[in-house]
Amino acid sequence: MAEVDPEALADVAYGIFEHSLNRGLQTQDKYLYALVEGGVDFKAELSVIFEEFSHEYPQLAEVILKRFSDIDTIYEMLRHGEGVIPTKTTQMYWIVQDAPGSAPEAIEDENAGKWLIFQEPGLADEAWMKVRNATVALELGISAKVSTSKPNPESRDNRKVIYVYSKDWADEVDVMRVREKLRELGFVDRIGYKRNIETFAGEYAKKGKRVTYYSA
Repeated sequence: MAEVDPEALADVAYGIFEHSLNRGLQTQDKYLYALVEGGVDFKAELSVIFEEFSHEYPQLAEVILKRFSDIDTIYEMLRHGEGVIPTKTTQMYWIVQDAPGSAPEAIEDENAGKWLIFQEPGLADEAWMKVRNATVALELGISAKVSTSKPNPESRDNRKVIYVYSKDWADEVDVMRVREKLRELGFVDRIGYKRNIETFAGEYAKKGKRVTYYSA
């Protein structure tokens, strides 16, 4: 059996924990980004959720503490934008925000698709905030996510990308409704919409080949 890379395991462990943290906060009608941006003390909630995580995933919790030493370090890291602000997030490749009532696995459905918005690093934080807030307000689609400052070997350049998901690529009315709302938010340049069908097939744009289904 191949030996497990400790750093890769720590990355996975932390990603699972932050998902648990967001899920735990949302059961209390709270959002991590709102607590951070509002300067609200959420250390008590973090500690309780990490304790529950430790009972459920003791080995993963051990790996996390080995990387960060203690919960205080994690708290300070989150308080300064980890998992909230794209340019200040270095532990995960993506920040994800599901719309209220939308199942996390909805973005993996074959019928789903997403608008792709590419942004220069200096514009990514503000752009993400607009998309994230509109997603939570149920003004866009089922979910959105943004690439972060964690070096990604699959990135083609230093731009950040925001995915804005809709439930059904075949529902053109809904797809274009989302596009119109994005225009209202300031994203007026032409962008493409890619179906999960192409993503799952490993099809990516290259010279002479376009894989977006809609462009508007």
